[in-house]
Amino acid sequence: MPLSDDQPHTRTRLPVGEQPSSQPSQRQSHPVRTALTVLLVVALLVLAISIANRGRPDPGSAKPGGSADRAAATPASGAGPAPSGDQPVTTTVNGIATGFPHTDQGAQSAASNYAVAIGSADMFRTDTRHTIITTIADPTAAPTLQSRLDQGFSPEMAAKFGVDAQGRAPKGMTFVSRTVPVGTKSSAYTAESVKVAVWCTGLFGIAGERSVRPVSEEWFTLTLSLRWVGDDWKLTDYSRVSGPAPVPPDQQAATAEEITGAVEQFGGFRYAR
Repeated sequence: MPLSDDQPHTRTRLPVGEQPSSQPSQRQSHPVRTALTVLLVVALLVLAISIANRGRPDPGSAKPGGSADRAAATPASGAGPAPSGDQPVTTTVNGIATGFPHTDQGAQSAASNYAVAIGSADMFRTDTRHTIITTIADPTAAPTLQSRLDQGFSPEMAAKFGVDAQGRAPKGMTFVSRTVPVGTKSSAYTAESVKVAVWCTGLFGIAGERSVRPVSEEWFTLTLSLRWVGDDWKLTDYSRVSGPAPVPPDQQAATAEEITGAVEQFGGFRYAR
């Protein structure tokens, strides 16, 4: 039962000016704190929605090949080329993608896939090298390209990579030669011909415990000259320059077993702009 005011020495009442002010101020701070919290949550929601909408395709681009697709594929002045969303081709010849669209982007896709073939371990074997050239080259340019590449992949050059004249690694080891396109750009495009520069990174070397040429990374740019022949883009000439190379990361190198396992387990891709 609460005590009344007329019972002395049981409760002390201070004057109004001397009443403790901590509790009222705490009660007054709650609405301010709640309002700030609400504003923060709303701001975060707006930011999240903005980021999500940025990744959504424009409704007009839902149909492949539509005008919105072509507009999106055209970079703004000073901007790099953006992926078009076009799907890789589904047809292959001798394991190499073929049947590319008769467009600038189709030529860039062809160049990317041809760069992968040219940078593969199959180029170190005479029979598979000739098959690759026959598949990707303009028939009128194929003899010249084949002769040039036969000289380039000479037994002396193969020895520098640690393999024999037919691209075979020492017993118990694995030869790695894999090219990965990072980006493409075209120049001098016409309906008949185009030049495409393919910026690439590559893995080259011998994976094995006793390897004296461990697998290492390299950056280079392949420039491929293509011609529209029949119903596909075909290679007529190529050149190669080093770089541009980024700063190497401070990352621990994989063991020989890990590299061998990765090469055997991870397949390559077909590329499209």
